Amino acid sequence: MTDNVKKMRRAPTQKRSRERVNNILNAACDLISTHGSDAIRMGELAEKAGVSIGSLYQYFPDKAAIIHALADRYNEESLHCIEEALAEVSSAEGLLAAFDKLIDTYYELFLAEPVICDIWTGTQADKTLRDMEMEVSRTNAEQLAKAILRVRGNDGDFKTIAARCLLIMYSGEATMRLAISVPRAEGREIVATYKRMVGRELSDMSRS
Repeated sequence: MTDNVKKMRRAPTQKRSRERVNNILNAACDLISTHGSDAIRMGELAEKAGVSIGSLYQYFPDKAAIIHALADRYNEESLHCIEEALAEVSSAEGLLAAFDKLIDTYYELFLAEPVICDIWTGTQADKTLRDMEMEVSRTNAEQLAKAILRVRGNDGDFKTIAARCLLIMYSGEATMRLAISVPRAEGREIVATYKRMVGRELSDMSRS
């Protein structure tokens, strides 16, 4: 879990408590998908999750804490997805193919998940979410930098490569945010353009 997440009042330790928190977050996802995060009311969420309002507040002090927890959940899934995609990369061609596939997967996922779109829409207005985005971008950039160094036979400066990868990852978040906010055909062209730009940068970094 990222360090910048607004903390729950009580972190779940027992299985039953963890299941209750997951039920609350799943119920929040359903409500956001239907009404958007701005329309969420704690009483309605407690009712949908099947918990008392007191139990809800035991875990989440306010609506912002719920949004941050949902963002953290998706960020962890993102990190796992990137780690898995890059784990077996051993050539420049394999790196480009893996990254292309990742971008396509993310774009389709964000189109299909209204909750992600809703969270991302509010990112620029929420400092905690902005900090989370930067932290996740840095972590993902390090994963990409490690894959590039592996392709190069560990020939290169990690910090320099990681900085370039941070630009790739952070601009990727911005690209996705733009792509899902415009008509589908335009969004696909934006994503394709990003992939071409990044492809040239990855090809350059992959050469030792």
